[in-house]
Amino acid sequence: METTTKRQALIKAINEQLELVYDDTLQEILLLLKIRKQEDELDERDFEEGLKDIEENGTLTWSEHQQKTA
Repeated sequence: METTTKRQALIKAINEQLELVYDDTLQEILLLLKIRKQEDELDERDFEEGLKDIEENGTLTWSEHQQKTA
């Protein structure tokens, strides 16, 4: 419940500031949010592929993991 209240307060504060910014700033914010969403989706996909690899091939050492992700 406390988290929801904090989130609502944060969203309200953001909305108040958004009302004051220029349109080009709003476009930049939207672009950044889209980029962040794409990055999160890629991270999730990579994580799921890593889990699948571990299930199929066993565990990896840290150096093996770094080589696969490089």
